[in-house]
Amino acid sequence: MTATHTFHPTRRAYRFAVLFFAGFMIYGSYFAYDAPGAIVESLMEALDVEQSEIGALYSFYSWGAILTLAFTGMLIDRIGTRRASLLFSAVVTLGAVVVAIAPSYGFMLAGRLVFGAGSEALIVAQSAILARWFKGKELAFAFGAALTISRLGTMFTFNTEALIAERFGPQSALWVAALLCAGSFLANLVYVGMDRHAEPILQLKEEAAGDRIRREDLRGLGPSFWFVTLLCVTFYSAIFPFTSLSTNFFHEKWGLPLTAGEDGGFFYQVFSNFLHMFDTAPGTTSIIIFASMICAPFAGWLVDRIGRRATMMMIGSILLVPSYLVMGFTAIPPVFPMVVLGAAFVLVPAAMWPSVPLVVDKRIVGTAFGVMTLVQNVGLMAFPYFNGKLREATGTYSASMVMFASLGLVGLLFAVLLWRADRVAGHVLERPQARD
Repeated sequence: MTATHTFHPTRRAYRFAVLFFAGFMIYGSYFAYDAPGAIVESLMEALDVEQSEIGALYSFYSWGAILTLAFTGMLIDRIGTRRASLLFSAVVTLGAVVVAIAPSYGFMLAGRLVFGAGSEALIVAQSAILARWFKGKELAFAFGAALTISRLGTMFTFNTEALIAERFGPQSALWVAALLCAGSFLANLVYVGMDRHAEPILQLKEEAAGDRIRREDLRGLGPSFWFVTLLCVTFYSAIFPFTSLSTNFFHEKWGLPLTAGEDGGFFYQVFSNFLHMFDTAPGTTSIIIFASMICAPFAGWLVDRIGRRATMMMIGSILLVPSYLVMGFTAIPPVFPMVVLGAAFVLVPAAMWPSVPLVVDKRIVGTAFGVMTLVQNVGLMAFPYFNGKLREATGTYSASMVMFASLGLVGLLFAVLLWRADRVAGHVLERPQARD
C-alpha cells in the first residue's frame, strides 16, 4: 500500500476512522452509567430497595473511579494507550455484566464499583489517545466529536432503558447496557489494530511507555494545568448535579409534564424527549445534552482555528451565573436559561480538555488527564451531597441555584487566572491549533 492510497495512515481519512472507533470505545460506558437511574422504579421494586439505595449505586461508581484514577494516568504513561485502553474496556464490560447478573443489591453495588473503576479510567485513556493522534492537527475538533459520540449514549439511556424494562423487565435493560459495553470493547480492538498498523509508518511514540514516572516529572503539572483542573471541577459540579434534579425542578416549579403521552411505537418513544424538548420536563433537561452533542464538533473546529481557549472558558463560566439565578428567582420559562446553559456546556469542554496536552510535558499527558479526572470526580461526589442538604434544609430549589451560580463565579476566577498564566507562558492556549 502506498502513501497516496486514500486509507493510508498518513491520510486524514485514516485518522478520522481512528477518531470514530476511539469515540465509540466509551459509548457503552456512558449508556450503562445512567441505566439504574433510567429504570429506577422497576429496579427498586425488583431489588426491594429505596430511592437512596439506588443513589448509592452512583456513589459506588464514583468510589471505584477515585480508587483507580490516582494511578490511571501513570499506568497509561507506563504501558501505553493501547494496552491501557484494552484493560480498562475489559474492566468496564466486566462491571456491567456483574450488574446485569446481580442476584442481590450488594452484588450490584460490587458491579458498579468495578464498572466505575474502569469507566473513568477509560475516559482518561481515550483523552490520551486523542492527544496522541491529533495534537498539532484537529485536537479540539477530535475531543468535540468524541464527546458527541459519548453523549449519544447518554441521550438514549433513559427512554430506551425505561421502555425495555417496561416490556421485558429491569434485568433485560441492564443486559442491553452490558452488551453495549461489549460492543465498545470491540470498537477498542479495532482502534488497537489501526494504531498498531500506523505506528511504524507515522513513527508514533507511546509517550513514556515502559519508563518509570518520576516525582520530578509531576512538576510538569504547572499553574496552567491546575487552573484548568480547578475550572473543570467547578464547572462539572455546577452542571451534572443540577441535571440530576432538573426534571423534578421543572415539573414542580413550572408544571411541565413528566411525559409527552404514550402514543407511537417503540422508536417514537425513544426520541420523545427530543421531539418534545420545549414542552416536557425531561425534554427541557435534555437541552444541555442535545446542545453538546450537536455543537461540540463545531465548537472544537472553531477552537482549532481561532484558539482563544482561555477566553472561551471565561465566557462559558460566566454564562452559568445568570442561568441559575434566573431559574432560581424568576418565573421566566426555563427553556431560555437552559439554552444559555447548553451554550456554556459546549464552550467550556471544547476549550478545556484539548488544553491539557498544550500545557503539560508530552511524557505525562496520561498522568495529567488522570489527575484532572480524579479531582473532577471528587467534586461530583461532594456537590450532590451539598445539594441534597440544601434541599432538605430549605425545602426549595433556590439555595441550590445560588450554589450552582457561585460555582460559575469561582470557575470564572480560575479561568481568569488561567488566562493570566497563559499570557506569561506566551499565549499557548490563545493561539490557533497548528495543522499538518
